[in-house]
Amino acid sequence: MLQTLKSLARENETMSQPRILIIEDERQLVQSLEWYFDRDGFQVFSAHDGTDGLRKAQTLLPDVILLDLMLPGMSGLEVCKQLRASEKTKHLPIIMLTAKSEEADQVEGYSVGADDYVTKPFSNKILLQKVKAVLRRTENSTDAASDVTEHLGIRVDRVRHQVFVHDQKLDLTPTEFRLLDCLIRQPGRAFSRHQLMDAAIGEGSIVLERTIDVHIKTLRQKLGKVEGGDADLIETVRGKGYRFREKLESTEAED
Repeated sequence: MLQTLKSLARENETMSQPRILIIEDERQLVQSLEWYFDRDGFQVFSAHDGTDGLRKAQTLLPDVILLDLMLPGMSGLEVCKQLRASEKTKHLPIIMLTAKSEEADQVEGYSVGADDYVTKPFSNKILLQKVKAVLRRTENSTDAASDVTEHLGIRVDRVRHQVFVHDQKLDLTPTEFRLLDCLIRQPGRAFSRHQLMDAAIGEGSIVLERTIDVHIKTLRQKLGKVEGGDADLIETVRGKGYRFREKLESTEAED
């Protein structure tokens, strides 16, 4: 019982942590940054190439991104361009990390939408302050409504960590909350089980893909039991994973 309470306490704490995504191919640097930001209360995710970094940024929608300029697969500049071109990700704060210190390189980084620019080698303490400054600017410039996502009668309030179905409160576990939050932010988009594992359970957790199926099943049950709710708002995408229904008249999901 005590262990269960401690586990729930840790999950509730995780829900309130700012989420940072580190896209960097120097693994030792990533490990150092993961430890440093985790110690300061961040929930840390990482990717070691541009393609994976872009995918995780689109899936996780983190509070801030540390993005290396020189990456295998897809350059940091191209990752930044694609994030800024998407309605869902264009407002994500991005701090460029690079060994290039020439003014022209910095101008190029800012021109594609970087919020700040840090040259290597750098002080972790200075980087942390830059991250916090970017987050403060984002909080000050973002309307409170952005902390709430509402779609097809479901309202997810990320500040209060509450979910309402037609104004009726829905009690969810922290993992169920993060799953629903991930799905409802991008209705119509199909997420793989692996992507949902990263977003809802945490990268690096030792879990089976079947775990996501179990969480989806209980989440559907809760959505279906509340008055006005609908379990089929979460659709199964055969061969892929799950998505939140985009429109009420969409085709019924296959289970």
